[in-house]
Amino acid sequence: MKQDKTLIRTIADFPKPGIQFKDITPLLKNPQGIKDCIELMLPDAHTAVDCVVGIESRGFIMGPLLAQALNCAFVPIRKKGKLPHQTLEQSYDLEYGSATIEIHLDSIKPGDCVLLHDDVLATGGTAAAAIKLIEALGGKVVLCSFIIELVGLKGRDLIQDYPIKFAYQF
Repeated sequence: MKQDKTLIRTIADFPKPGIQFKDITPLLKNPQGIKDCIELMLPDAHTAVDCVVGIESRGFIMGPLLAQALNCAFVPIRKKGKLPHQTLEQSYDLEYGSATIEIHLDSIKPGDCVLLHDDVLATGGTAAAAIKLIEALGGKVVLCSFIIELVGLKGRDLIQDYPIKFAYQF
């Protein structure tokens, strides 16, 4: 399947000078583009998935669609202070700062097979932090999926032990 890279718009100097932000809103306006993107990020038929874990905020867009396609649960990972129940947290560095993410303690059961999803794989810090949370709860990450991989930032290096799928590479 050929990806239509015109569905990803580059915004220079956002959110700060030197950043080439990849904007997915043109993709979101294109139903066929969304369908193709989901198909590219789904695991192989033999890979069992108990839940899709999506990272705030743009992981909440395609994450539930992936979960629906797989007929499984969707679990959010959110920024610190946004989840109302008991949480586990993990801090990490990202390409232009640092952050802390959290997951509900009761969201993943030991042995659950998890598809981790986010919009962009950049430096890999967010994905690596999410993997730590999932594994701390006893989950097993069977696939990491991303709408976009920014190859030059080498995010794969931090999550190299996990299978990765993406719809677009830049």
